[in-house]
Amino acid sequence: MKKLFALVLAVSGSAASAQTPTTNPMPDGSRDMYAGLGVVSGPRYEGADSSRTAALPVLQIQWSNGIFVSGMSAGMHLSASPLVEYGPLLALHPRRTESGTGGRLDGVEGSAKPFLPSSVRTYESDNPLAGMDEIRMRPEAGAFFNYYLAPEWRLTSSVLAGAGNDRNGVRAALGIQRLAMALARHHSVSVSAGLGLANRAYQQSYFGVSPAQALASGNRVYRPEGGLKDVYVGARWNWALSPSWMLTSSAHLSRLAGDARHSPLVERSTNLTVSTAIAYRF
Repeated sequence: MKKLFALVLAVSGSAASAQTPTTNPMPDGSRDMYAGLGVVSGPRYEGADSSRTAALPVLQIQWSNGIFVSGMSAGMHLSASPLVEYGPLLALHPRRTESGTGGRLDGVEGSAKPFLPSSVRTYESDNPLAGMDEIRMRPEAGAFFNYYLAPEWRLTSSVLAGAGNDRNGVRAALGIQRLAMALARHHSVSVSAGLGLANRAYQQSYFGVSPAQALASGNRVYRPEGGLKDVYVGARWNWALSPSWMLTSSAHLSRLAGDARHSPLVERSTNLTVSTAIAYRF
C-alpha cells in the first residue's frame, strides 16, 4: 500500500494533537525534508475573541529509520505494517502570557478583527487573562496510533502528557483524515475532523481560575473537570508548483466543548486559524 508523504503544519498553539506525517517508504539512509516560510492568523489564545497574525516557519523532516520532525512535534514510526502507524511522540506545548501571546503565533499582538461574529461576554477588563498566571512552555511526551481504513483514509489518535506549570496536564485526540484528494493536476486537498480530550489538571491550567487568580484578575473562581475539550474540522490545500516547490494553505475550525467552553476566560467558543506558506523540498 503506497502512503503519500503529507506536509502538515502545526499552526495552532493549542491544537488538540500533534500532527504526525504519514509513513514515507524510502531507501535506507535517506530523508525527505520540507522547509519554508508563510503567515498564520488565529486567536490570541484558545477561546479568545481577538486574533493575531504572525510569520509561520515551516519544517517537516522524515528519515528512512522512521524518525520525523513536524512543526513543534517529533516522533518515530515503529510499525512495519502498511495498515498501522504507531510510536513515541514528543511535542512542545506553547506558553500563554497575560496578553494571550507567547504561543506558536508569537510576536504579534491581537489587533486583527475576529474571524466570526462576536459573542464576547462582559468583563471589567478588556482582557480576561489580565491577572492570570503565565503558563510556561512545557515539553510533552506520549504516543500516537493511526489505523488505515483505506489507502487515503486513516483514523488518528495521540496522547501527550506534561502540559501546564505543574507538568501534570494530559491531553488526547481522536480523529479521521482523508488524505490527498486530487482536485486537478498539481493540486490536492486533505480534510480532517476530530475531538480533543483533557484531564482535570490540563483543564484547570488553561481554563480554570483559582481563588488567588480570581482575586488578581476579577474572574470568578472556576474549577473545570476533565473530559471533552473541543471538536474540530480542518482542510489543507497543497499546490505543487514544481517538483521542489509547494504552496500549502490550511484552515482549522475548532469549537470548545464541555467545561472548557463555560470557562470565564473564554470570550468565544468557536475559533478559526488559517495559514499559507511556501515550502521547498530538499
